[in-house]
Amino acid sequence: MTRDILIRDLPKEDIEWLDANTPRGYSRTELLRTLIAKQREQGLPNPLVHSSATSTIAVAGVSPKFIDLFAGIGGFRIGMTAAGGSCVFTNEWDEPAQRTYTTWFGADDVHGGDIRSPEIINAIPDHDILCAGFPCQPFSLAGVSKKKSLGRKHGFDDEKQGNLFFAITEVIDAHRPPVVLLENVKNLRSHDGGNTWTVIKSNLEQRGYAVFDQIIDANGWVPQHRERIFIVCFDEKVFGRKESIDFHFPKHPSGEKPVLGDILEKNPDRKYMLTDNLWAYLKAYREKHERAGNGFGFSVFEPHQTTRTLSARYYKDGSEILIAQKGWKNPRRLTPREAMKLMGFVDSYAELFGHKSGFPLAVSDTQAYKQFGNAVVPGVVEAVGREIFKVIGKLYARSGTGCLLKGRNLKAA
Repeated sequence: MTRDILIRDLPKEDIEWLDANTPRGYSRTELLRTLIAKQREQGLPNPLVHSSATSTIAVAGVSPKFIDLFAGIGGFRIGMTAAGGSCVFTNEWDEPAQRTYTTWFGADDVHGGDIRSPEIINAIPDHDILCAGFPCQPFSLAGVSKKKSLGRKHGFDDEKQGNLFFAITEVIDAHRPPVVLLENVKNLRSHDGGNTWTVIKSNLEQRGYAVFDQIIDANGWVPQHRERIFIVCFDEKVFGRKESIDFHFPKHPSGEKPVLGDILEKNPDRKYMLTDNLWAYLKAYREKHERAGNGFGFSVFEPHQTTRTLSARYYKDGSEILIAQKGWKNPRRLTPREAMKLMGFVDSYAELFGHKSGFPLAVSDTQAYKQFGNAVVPGVVEAVGREIFKVIGKLYARSGTGCLLKGRNLKAA
């Protein structure tokens, strides 16, 4: 037997939420009907099955449009889509990464050209959020050390990669996105005595953006220490001065942190065990540097632990994350699928894009390791994206008729 669901049947905090988020001219009942209808019409997964699948702003009919620059294999696309956004443009120049991206998302319109070219910039459609994990090697600790040892330039002096931040500013100048979300290695703040960060922040602020930044360790979402700086910028012409923008970076998920054992395969292929020669070399290399007082060497992890940061060089010897496999003579590398899950590309995210058995591997092991080591953790992106959407949602609620981002009524988007 059914009965009417009345507003008074809801908990007090839900009624308060309705009052705070119901646009002018709408009743609380109309808002509830809209939420339910959009959930049903868009075919969104049951949020009880995967809490990441929906967000208030998405089911209310507001799906901010974002672009994915330096897209890699789609960490931003996954996280921002799960938070409630809609990807409208992708740029990635690396062909193997394009292969993985199109396999995962079915996006046959990935632009593979140079993002600095006028043709690519002009092809970018109107959007609300610019997402970019611009190349980090010129700023990372490992990247700087390697380039110095080879006598090469690093940071902004790296002509091939270091100046790609300015490609982002060219896109900003051309399209004026209301929100900009960037990610890079934590060393970005300290590189070149802080000068690199000063240049980046001042360039964004001079363009009228309120800049928020924080280093987030992904170990609350995945079983590895992976510290990255996230930079969130709001157009002050749209959102007001920085002090009036109620934005906060996400807290780590509550509960126990994930551990390595959560993502390990039960019966990995023995081809991932280190050869006797490689294992002997790594041990000798470690002993050599220990005698010299250096910290270089391999690391072997147990299932109950959290690993070091997975890097793009993992394919070479796997030394930063080796697994002590019970019953095996030598430790082993992570399998590519384990590396995938260590980065947070888990099955529940794959289901959002129609993959019932996890994200498929579309490239060789070597390329897969490179791609995962260069990726952004989608769970962190989703958490940051949800906080961004809260700011957009509050502006949307205050506007009554739907806030205008880039002259577009989000309610009708």
